[in-house]
Amino acid sequence: MTTQTLESRIRDKIRKSRRMVFLRDDFAALGGYDQVGRVLRQLEAQGRLVRIGKGLYAKARPNRITGKPMIAAPGGFDQAAKEALNRLGVQWEPASAEKAYQAGRTQIPARVMVRVKGPFHRQIAYGKYRLGIERVSA
Repeated sequence: MTTQTLESRIRDKIRKSRRMVFLRDDFAALGGYDQVGRVLRQLEAQGRLVRIGKGLYAKARPNRITGKPMIAAPGGFDQAAKEALNRLGVQWEPASAEKAYQAGRTQIPARVMVRVKGPFHRQIAYGKYRLGIERVSA
């Protein structure tokens, strides 16, 4: 019988998952709160994960040029931020600039913006990228 360490169990769960974004709660069944936090910080230091918000982590891969970790999602930070909103159960829709671009305008949105319905006070960010929030009055 082989016993796996908490780190190897978390690594396996991340590797086998199709998700790009993970909540700290995804690993709660594997160990205690402090233990899971310690392992997530280790995986972040190893470049396997990047932290994009409080309790939010995204799969990472090394950048070909710099060698530093970057978000592994095919859509980069945009995709990871929107997946994080979905994982948090937030009702959102593309912001007005993105809707205009999708409707045929030539102005490309400079940064990720979403419209959020209801209360949402978390920051989702990685490096120089930050998720912009447009509030929708209910």
